[in-house]
Amino acid sequence: MRGLRYSVRHWGAADAPKLFLLHGWMDSSPTFQFVVDALKKSWHVIAPDWRGYGASEWLSHPYWFPDYYADLHCLLAEYSPDQPARLVGHSMGANIASIYAALCPERVAQLVMLDFLGLKPANEIDAPTQLGKWLRGIQNPPKLSRYLNCDALARRLMVANHRLSESRAAYLAQSVSRHRADGQIEMACDPWHKIPSPAVYVVEDAMASWRKIAAPVLMLIADQGFVRHRFGNDADEYRRRLECFKNIQVITIADAGHNVQHDQPERVALALEEFLGRD
Repeated sequence: MRGLRYSVRHWGAADAPKLFLLHGWMDSSPTFQFVVDALKKSWHVIAPDWRGYGASEWLSHPYWFPDYYADLHCLLAEYSPDQPARLVGHSMGANIASIYAALCPERVAQLVMLDFLGLKPANEIDAPTQLGKWLRGIQNPPKLSRYLNCDALARRLMVANHRLSESRAAYLAQSVSRHRADGQIEMACDPWHKIPSPAVYVVEDAMASWRKIAAPVLMLIADQGFVRHRFGNDADEYRRRLECFKNIQVITIADAGHNVQHDQPERVALALEEFLGRD
């Protein structure tokens, strides 16, 4: 895929309707397993590991966000060349999917965004400050946390998210991690993803793209997730962003944090199938 080894996970019958699931930052495709298990209809679910994540190729140097749009374009050309696609993105995956839906509206039939409505950058961050953060980052590349074994990682995941059951935490610890040469465990994510971007995030750029989306959009917002955290006390900004979408349905998922696909997969699956079942 564009000169890189890309890992793509599949569930379901190859001749079933296609559904693309796009994971978020510092995650990988197995993150959707619980949602897939909860789907009632027949789907051919297609979930890539983005470059530098999971079993896809790691660059071990800085990543450039526009590459994800081009990667998605190639993935759709490979797996859905003749039909516009149903895209479901979580967090960073929703960011990629929404911008792509604006760039190539004819390639996207329906769009679902899981707990993402743009970032809320600090006002004091200007271009030189952001570039300085990036420069310092590439001079001192970050490292990933290491764990003695999958049980240790599972315990850490449950501390970070109290809604995770032991069985789900154990699955994630096994599926979204990798074994190091020294026998320890780390998340299957290239640490270079943790380098700050050299560019300041400008929400108006994202909003300009959202206004160009032609596909119907379902926004699933976790009641205790990042969208509520960022905009829960700023109703005007929340409304300003939502109003960019021409055709949008918003559903709040109760008792869920940012990783809504882990916390309430049954409710997510139900909302997906009700939305995606529309003409």
